[in-house]
Parts: sequence; C-alpha cells; structure tokens
Amino acid sequence: MRLFYDIISDKRNGIKLSKTDIEYFLDSYISGEVKDYQMSAMLMAIFFNGLDSEELSVWASKMLNSGDKASFPEIKAPIIDKHSTGGVGDKISIPLAPILASLGFFVPMISGRGLGHTGGTLDKLESIPGFNVNIDFETFKKQVQQMKVSLIGQTPEIAPLDKKLYALRDVTATVESIPLIASSIMSKKLAEGINGLILDVKVGNGAFMKTFKDAKLLAQTMMSIGEKMGTKVCVVFSNMNEPLGYTVGNSLEIMESIKLLKGEYIKQVSELVEIMAVRMLLEFNMATNEEQAKKMIKEKIESGEALEKFKEIVKFQGGEVESIEDFSKLPLAKFEEKIVATKTGYISKIDALSMGKALVQLGGGRIRKEDEVDPGVGFILNKKVGEKIEKGELLYTIFYNDETKLKNAKQYLKNCFEIVNNKDFEQEKLILGQM
Repeated sequence: MRLFYDIISDKRNGIKLSKTDIEYFLDSYISGEVKDYQMSAMLMAIFFNGLDSEELSVWASKMLNSGDKASFPEIKAPIIDKHSTGGVGDKISIPLAPILASLGFFVPMISGRGLGHTGGTLDKLESIPGFNVNIDFETFKKQVQQMKVSLIGQTPEIAPLDKKLYALRDVTATVESIPLIASSIMSKKLAEGINGLILDVKVGNGAFMKTFKDAKLLAQTMMSIGEKMGTKVCVVFSNMNEPLGYTVGNSLEIMESIKLLKGEYIKQVSELVEIMAVRMLLEFNMATNEEQAKKMIKEKIESGEALEKFKEIVKFQGGEVESIEDFSKLPLAKFEEKIVATKTGYISKIDALSMGKALVQLGGGRIRKEDEVDPGVGFILNKKVGEKIEKGELLYTIFYNDETKLKNAKQYLKNCFEIVNNKDFEQEKLILGQM
C-alpha cells in the first residue's frame, strides 16, 4: 500500500484520490495507524481542495459503514429525523423532536456536540440533571419502538469514524468544509434507519455557510448522498446573522425550548419549528394542506401532548423530570451582568458569530476537544434585530462563573450589538428558501 504521506500530499496538491487510497487511509485511522496529526493534515487538505462526487461517495460510504445501522422493519409510519448545520442559539431539535413524535412520526435522533462557535444538542440536553445521551445501541432502538423518539449521541456502533473526525474537526479549524459537513451529517443520519430527513441549512455570519450559494451547494451535496442511499431529504434554509431566539447557552436554551412546548410563542424559534414540522407532514401525506398541518401542530402543543412526550424522553433517559416544571433545578451560572443600551434607537445588528465565540470564552463551548462545557453560562437577549430600545434599557444579560472568562468573552461582545437612530434598514427574513 502507499505511504500515508503520499496520500496526504496528493490531496494537498489537488490530485484525485482513488477508492483504494481513501478506504485504506480511513481504515488506518480507525485502527490507529494514522495518527491525529496526519488526519488533521488530510482534513486541512480537503478543506482547501474538497472532494469530488466520486471521492465523496467513497468517503461518506466508508463513514456510514464503519459501524452498525439501525433497522425498523416493523414500523410502518414514517421514520424521520432533522438536522441543523449549526448555529448560535439553535435549539430547534429539542422542541421539534417531541412535537414530531406526538404527530405520529418515529424520530431516532442522533445529535452532536458543539462545533467551533456553534452549540450542540447533546450539550444542551446534558444540562438537564441526569439526562443520559450515551444510551447503548439496543436500548436506543427499543426506545424508538416504544416511545417513537430518542435523543442520543453517537453510540460506539454508529459511524465510529465520524465520531473521531467530528471531535478533530472542531479543534483544527476544518469545520467549514462542504464535503466534511455533508459526509458527517449523512453518515450519522442514514445509520438511524430513517426514510426521511429534513435539513436546516443555516446561512450567515454565525453559520458555517456564509453565503446562500455555499449553503445551496451543501444542501445539494447532502441531498445527493441521501438519494443514493434511498432516503428522502428536504431542506429549509434559515438566517443565522443573529442568534436564534432570545437565549444562547445550554441550560438557557433548554428553558426556552420548554417554554415553547408549554405554548409560549418564541420569536424565530416557534416559526422555524412550525415550518419544519409542516414540511414533514406534507411530504409524508399526513396533512392535506399547510393550514391543516399548522392546526395539527398547534393542537399537539396546546393539549400538552408534545410537552408530555418530552417529559417521557427525559424520564426514560435518566433526566430529572421536575426540572421541566421548576427551572431552579436546571444549572445556572452564579453571577450575572446586565448590559444596557448606551443610546436610543433601533437594533440593526446582533452579531451571531461574535456571540457564539463569546459563549465559548465563557466556557459554554469547547476550545479543545477534551474541554468540559459549563452548562449554566450564556446570554439572555432582551431585544432582537429591528426592535426599538431606549437609552439605559436592558439590552442583554451575561451569565458567568469566572471573572477571567467574562473578560475574555467581552472582547467578542464589544461590537456585537449595533444601534442606529432610524429604522431605515431592511429587516432580514428568517426563512431564505426551501428545497
């Protein structure tokens, strides 16, 4: 076989890799022969030179088949999942999964941890005391069969190659790569035994895809992988130039998700949850039109069915159910600092990327892959883009546990908010398109 050095240098120089080279290199990484530093070099080479459709097909297939795949032949209802490409304040999976399950879908949701400046569903769920995302493969399958939904992390059996690469990409500045993102997402999702997937592809400065052009290319790449594997893939493109909703931080985002499930309207969050649930109901002919679909979703929330389903999930996975009703049982940072507006005007910008990086500095994300996440730190926004604010009025609150980390976070928050005198700027849409 060829030297690892030669395979890396070929990709660095833009030379197409053969099926044999890719499979050998990835097999060697799983076995430990290829070291992290060598894989880091390969990831960076892919970051700059990409993978063509044939290379990507081999890469994604190898990741998918590096472990076991779930199968639910006895389930006749649609088996679906949702995935976001990553954003700031993006807690959509948490309320959406129980809503979809209460509507009759089966939702075997395998999620990830935070990547770079973006939050991770698993980190948010683990802020619920006792909640276990590390359920074994067989228990995961039984939970899906019995409860219609499971919210877990990758088990050792599911796409183990992706799990290794996911952590490495997070700390080597190789996250924002279309083939690496697409193969990572699809290898996990297709291993779930699903026949439908809805993707929330984020676009903007707080997303990995900064332009709609790149976002569309990523969506098409993932749809192509899904099509080859016989899975229906739908896409919603959403704006990530400002944080989603009013909270950023793991425990705070759980609170906001629960409020939605209790019937509270959360700007942007409620809208995106509804759009994705409607799309699935229509795609799988479980509603005849958009109006009926919206009514069905509303009923599941207002009746309390969706909230009860979430409580079932929390209880089954070892979490403290009392925390759903009593937020004081959820972790919250010891200290808070209120930031007020220095002038009267309109909020024209809330920089999602800066706020995401500030959260990492507070300890709410990872700088190194072995870092532990502080679940109680974060931000509560008092205003959103387009809203009026008076001088001295509360702009946002910082929740923190460490003065040094707060100081570091403030370096990213300095120019995070922009207030202008007149509302003569164009308000950006949340939903940028669908496929």
